[in-house]
Amino acid sequence: MISLLLLLIPLAAGLLTMFTRSDRDAKSLSLFASVLTLIVSFASLAGMFDKAQLNCNVAWLPFLGANFSLTLDGMSKMLCLLNALAFPVAFGAVYRNTYASANNFYGLMLLMQAGLMGVFLASDCLLFYFFWELALIPAYFLCSIWGGEKRIQVTFKFFIYTFIGSLLMLVGILYLYFKTPDHSFALSSFYKLKLAPSEENFAFILFFIAFAIKMPVFPFHTWQPDTYEQSPTAVTMILSGVMVKMGLYAVLRWLLPVMPNASAHFSQLIIVLSVIGMLYASLIAIRQDDMKRLIAYSSIAHIGLMSAAIFTNQQTGLQGVMIQMFNHGINVIGLWIVADAIETQLGTRKFSELGGLAYKAPVLAVLFVVLALANIALPLTNAFIGEFMMFNGLFRFSVWMAAIGGISIILAAVYTLNMIQRIFYGKTNSVTAKAIDISTGTKLMLVVLVIVVLVLGVYPQPMIQLTNDSVLTVLGKFHL
Repeated sequence: MISLLLLLIPLAAGLLTMFTRSDRDAKSLSLFASVLTLIVSFASLAGMFDKAQLNCNVAWLPFLGANFSLTLDGMSKMLCLLNALAFPVAFGAVYRNTYASANNFYGLMLLMQAGLMGVFLASDCLLFYFFWELALIPAYFLCSIWGGEKRIQVTFKFFIYTFIGSLLMLVGILYLYFKTPDHSFALSSFYKLKLAPSEENFAFILFFIAFAIKMPVFPFHTWQPDTYEQSPTAVTMILSGVMVKMGLYAVLRWLLPVMPNASAHFSQLIIVLSVIGMLYASLIAIRQDDMKRLIAYSSIAHIGLMSAAIFTNQQTGLQGVMIQMFNHGINVIGLWIVADAIETQLGTRKFSELGGLAYKAPVLAVLFVVLALANIALPLTNAFIGEFMMFNGLFRFSVWMAAIGGISIILAAVYTLNMIQRIFYGKTNSVTAKAIDISTGTKLMLVVLVIVVLVLGVYPQPMIQLTNDSVLTVLGKFHL
């Protein structure tokens, strides 16, 4: 079964990698396993399998009404593809980097991939919660062991935020479980719930806070910039490129369809908070001198737009979110690869200490400019159509919210163009004078991402068709 393979390959490879004896074996096995997972993910898109071959449903904890149930619909296929693509790109980009206890580092990375796959595949709420935690636990260890100088306090803050979120979600899951007529954790049983307004609002608050922390959206975002800055870059790629999609996916899969009336009730408040977060993060990004922190705040702004578009209850906006989840992951991973390449070679990522790199690393400059312009949704890049559709949905919901949120487009252009200018143009200095162009492996990973950016920018229709049924499912249950 394809869905089970997507889960088992990184899980088995992660456990096996921990027992390898050399760094080279750990790197090679993890890269091989991630490429194999990517091939299986592509196979799931090929249309050669029927529903029975794609999905999996076996008894797990029958006395609790919980099944080991995995479902591959359009949205799951899209996010599993993002997850499957992110890991070989991340492994390839940092292949020359050295890590203490590399077998444990790569093993935990693969276990995180398995957890993420489970989150995107689970159609049983208890199983969903299990994989949610499986994805987060390796992230704690990766950040706290291989992170920067402030990793302990930063990881502790990350742990507190996510622990509180997970606890609230567990309470919400159990609350809804006891409301189901058949005492089942199945997604179908949750979709059939008929709750009183007060009950639905209570459950909505529990779930939304948990998912808002993970996205993150304002004001639940404060763990994110520090965590991204202190984590190893390979981990940061996954945290920002894939893991934040857990929260967005969970809202679309478990929140809106299960609690549609509460979603409509709180929609205006959430959209206002999301738009505030867009402007707040963009303004802070302008003031940054650190490349990692700028990318982190940029990501908060993009997630804020996705959060706002979700709660507009507009088909155009929801469709934009679907494809932007994938496109944002591609773009931000590319930016992190460049940040890692610069820091690894020059020992700094501060704009004030860089300059003139276009003369020393022209290939890196060209690839970075494409990814950076995609990050601000330049036409003919992958992010343009998704961002256009999201703003269209926001405009249909509220002209004022769209106008205020649209200011973030200008701010994004300011901090992105400023970043390009300060890193790659101007005169070289004592730090950048010794720079050389990127390695073949890093170049290959960036070229792959740039190709995706340009192809989906010119022809986004396959991604729209893939997720269209998921959009209609959400809209069919989300009633105003």
